[in-house]
Amino acid sequence: MIRSLLFELRYLFRNTPWDTGISPPELIAFLENHPPGRALDLGCGTGTNALAIGKYGWEVIGVDASYLAIRRAQAKRKQQSARVVFQRLDVSRLKGISGTFDLILDIGCFHALSPEARSRYIQRIAQLIGPGGVYLLYTWLADPDEPRSHLPDAEGIKHSFSPYFASITPHFGTERGQSSAWYQIQANNL
Repeated sequence: MIRSLLFELRYLFRNTPWDTGISPPELIAFLENHPPGRALDLGCGTGTNALAIGKYGWEVIGVDASYLAIRRAQAKRKQQSARVVFQRLDVSRLKGISGTFDLILDIGCFHALSPEARSRYIQRIAQLIGPGGVYLLYTWLADPDEPRSHLPDAEGIKHSFSPYFASITPHFGTERGQSSAWYQIQANNL
């Protein structure tokens, strides 16, 4: 509850350094090399990436817990013809979201969740990803020298997702001095 309020305040005062208005090259490369389908953008913020996905012909649902972020995303959508719907939802539960998705995207949401919420989130994503679907995750990672970090670690991500997915491919890096990774996580083909 407090975390949600803090995010709401950050959107109110426009203190959202993660909201650059630019989709990352990793997402654009994926879109340029995959046919359109159905996509889910988790922690969509003001809709930048959901709208970019929609421009490539995808049917998109963007979800975020922030009321202000969703309102701004809906305002942006009115200026475009993309098939994108925005909903205010808890990403660890995704109540009301049904069907399967060919692409699930999370840029910076997963690492902000509590460990309990992460567990629910992973199980829910496993239910929603379609056969052969791809889950793209960008997350900050705990540094090995920081044992009390609230951030996920690379081994924990591998361990948590591997029961549900066929392959997990990380690309490690850093952002503003923080360890990070892009993951392409492939669903089973069944």
